[in-house]
Amino acid sequence: MIKQRKIELLAPAKNLECGIAAIDHGADAVYIGAPRFGARAAAGNSLEDITALVQHAHLYNARIYVTVNTILRDEELKETEQMIWDLYRAGVDALIVQDMGLLELNLPPIPLHASTQMDNRTPQKVKFLAETGFRQVVLARELSLMEISEIHQVCPEVPLEVFVHGALCVSYSGQCYVSQACFGRSANRGECAQFCRLAFDMVDADGKPIMKNKHLLSLKDLNQSEDLEKLLDAGASSLKIEGRLKDVSYVKNVTAYYRQKLDAVFKRRKEYIRASSGMVKLEFKPQLNKSFSRGSTNYFLYERNKEMFSFDTPKSLGEEMGMVKEIRGNYLTVAGVKSFNNGDGVCYLDETGKLQGFRVNRVENNKLFPQEMPRIKPRTVLYRNFDQEFERLMSRKSAERKLSIAITLAENNFGFTLTLTDEDDNSVSVILEREKELARTPQKENLCTQLGKLGNTPFEASGINIEFSDNWFIPASMLAELRRNGIEKLLEARRINYHQELYRLPETHHAFPVSELTYLGNVMNDDAASFYKNHGVQRIAPAYEKTPVEGAALMFCKHCLRYSMGWCPTHHKVRSPFKEPYYLVSSDGKRFRLEFDCKQCQMKVYAEK
Repeated sequence: MIKQRKIELLAPAKNLECGIAAIDHGADAVYIGAPRFGARAAAGNSLEDITALVQHAHLYNARIYVTVNTILRDEELKETEQMIWDLYRAGVDALIVQDMGLLELNLPPIPLHASTQMDNRTPQKVKFLAETGFRQVVLARELSLMEISEIHQVCPEVPLEVFVHGALCVSYSGQCYVSQACFGRSANRGECAQFCRLAFDMVDADGKPIMKNKHLLSLKDLNQSEDLEKLLDAGASSLKIEGRLKDVSYVKNVTAYYRQKLDAVFKRRKEYIRASSGMVKLEFKPQLNKSFSRGSTNYFLYERNKEMFSFDTPKSLGEEMGMVKEIRGNYLTVAGVKSFNNGDGVCYLDETGKLQGFRVNRVENNKLFPQEMPRIKPRTVLYRNFDQEFERLMSRKSAERKLSIAITLAENNFGFTLTLTDEDDNSVSVILEREKELARTPQKENLCTQLGKLGNTPFEASGINIEFSDNWFIPASMLAELRRNGIEKLLEARRINYHQELYRLPETHHAFPVSELTYLGNVMNDDAASFYKNHGVQRIAPAYEKTPVEGAALMFCKHCLRYSMGWCPTHHKVRSPFKEPYYLVSSDGKRFRLEFDCKQCQMKVYAEK
């Protein structure tokens, strides 16, 4: 007997519309921002909307996780505790959290997931969190397949959540303080100012220019769609799509794409099964290059590589379409294999490497008539970052998710019994009391047609059986009423039988992996300090947001500019022609010193006075 492991496709939602779209397009779970204190401050949601999303998701045995993953001030804890009780009563399946102070509160029996903001990158840390009672751990994006596998071997019972798609933070999550230092906006409080997407000059110790006006900290977007099976084999159980600020079109397209990829794996590998119910029928072909992307990378899944950074632009390039052949008065001709649509958004990199763009007014064969003629040269590569036709498809209803049911209509002593049994073995019966009368014409086909009219319900008939001893007649209106009653009863049964995990954290005192916490521990409140003291930490420094540390490293990056220039002493063994330390200089003249820690294979960023 094969031991089966449930695999969860976890999709993002910035609001109720995105959450419902994610479920309808195949997500097994959705994560969404709490009314307050989520790591995307701009993506909070009302309790009413979260409740509505929970009800829709649970119909398909899909789960809703709410993010409460910021560090909290002492005066915010009571309000957060009350909000968590409200979320529990709304039926939320788990909370994704960062602040250990929450564990000291009076919490309802709701499972907790350890946010990637906790900096979860070692077996020791994950083991500690599992023993503390966390039901799922979100791993750092920087981990390789081997590192994920090592964590899984040490903690085989802990569901491991890994990012498979979307934007990458250049610093280890939860270990980035540059937004707070420069703009007073803490990434650990959900207010990241996107410092890493800015353009910088890079100079050496003598002020010699190395690079000019490039987005040196901007990474491409993650795309692990070709590596899903390897991630599952390494021990991942939850595959997470980034994007709680993305629009509904992105959520639909990317979720559907990964659903198809995962389902193809499940057909081959019977030890992996989906974590929710219902099959998705799409009205479109999912294509990742139609959604926002800065270009794709598998990051550090295998080894360090030069395909992960995007120095020219932090914006979405989209899909490569062809090359400019010639420019005429009010149009340009394109050599390429893909066709444009009226209204498409097109972009290109000009001779200085800057991203430029224009909107296509009209298309005639390979001629593009822009709204305004761009300053562009022949042989320039064109990208489409807005596909008018595809977005039109996405703006409509683009998928249906249906639960299969077996329908049986049988006679009884008082009339007839309709039995509905769904794919999860929920079964209900409704009775029609009616004196039997014979029909003048054969009824079986008509009965099957009437019973199969499931229309706007979430159900689809997998089989319809008529178990009559004779050709009995039932009026269509009575049959329709019987079917409606059966469907209502089945929906109620699914609601009642939904298994919501209730879990209370155990009282624990096992040792935290380190005995001293610097500002990197993100201890913002007294309850968090109390938690760490109870788990053996001797010295606890306050969070950077509470007490800024003079001269502290503001970013810890696996991405390394010395490597990207070809001067890594470990990989390239080539000596740089420039004198260290190197500096990044922002457009407002602020300087940031780079330090290279080869032992940890890390680049650190410091602010210079």
